[in-house]
Amino acid sequence: MSNWLNTALFTLVAPGTVAGGLPALVLWFERKNFMPATGWITLAGWVFIAVGFAIYLWCAADFVRRGHGTPNPADPPKKLVVEGLYRWSRNPMYIGMVLVVVGEAMALGSTGVAAYAACLWAGFHLRVVFYEEPVLKRMFGAAFDDYRAAVPRWLFGFRKTVRTE
Repeated sequence: MSNWLNTALFTLVAPGTVAGGLPALVLWFERKNFMPATGWITLAGWVFIAVGFAIYLWCAADFVRRGHGTPNPADPPKKLVVEGLYRWSRNPMYIGMVLVVVGEAMALGSTGVAAYAACLWAGFHLRVVFYEEPVLKRMFGAAFDDYRAAVPRWLFGFRKTVRTE
């Protein structure tokens, strides 16, 4: 299966569940107290959703084009991706996913989805610290050490020179 097709299928299943299915489930449970937001909060929420989705798509495309792999953990990039949004944050894909869910909470006026977004962020952080960073260290060695020293884990920052080999 091509990396593009694998990425598309993975996106439908994993991020589709995380940013679509689970927030919908929260809304279903919250339906008695659900108050859709209006005005600028709704608009800001839709902007967050669009920006978050664009970030995810950009990063997924970089995994295919630059990393010669996919966002799917079963078929990860073969090359450390340090270009694109990965120049300013080591985890922009997760930032994008959280922005989508925060945007949904804002656009729909849902405190339940906002709480889910906070839990999602915490879960992503734990996954990165305890699973992904050790795996990347084993896969890419000194190149990942240099990247980790030059680029912040979460917040976008200025990039120092990073070697990729």
